[in-house]
Amino acid sequence: MRKFTIFAILLFISLGAVGAAGYFYWTSRHTPIPPPAADNQNVVDKIGRLIELPAGEDPTIATVTDKTKLANQAFFDPAENGDVVLIYTNAKKAYLYRPSANKIIDVAPVNFPTPTPTPAP
Repeated sequence: MRKFTIFAILLFISLGAVGAAGYFYWTSRHTPIPPPAADNQNVVDKIGRLIELPAGEDPTIATVTDKTKLANQAFFDPAENGDVVLIYTNAKKAYLYRPSANKIIDVAPVNFPTPTPTPAP
């Protein structure tokens, strides 16, 4: 009886350790990590090798972390979590880049709303 109890305890501990390791491995593989700010120039350089980017302007860089929040925007229809967006304000262009495939997914014009001047009384 004592051997069975020790075996059951060891089996329970082993299954718990394997389950925890599997959980942490799965979450690390399915949680996109946005690129650090230091890597922004590397991202711009990679995209610049694939397509001509506007010169003389630093882009705003963002990473798609939850595609479902962008469902109402047509530009993000082909996006996947982990994709990178470069927005050039002066050139009024946005680039959707997929690092996993090293591919430009979409390029679109960006229209920023112009503030309407309020008349002086």
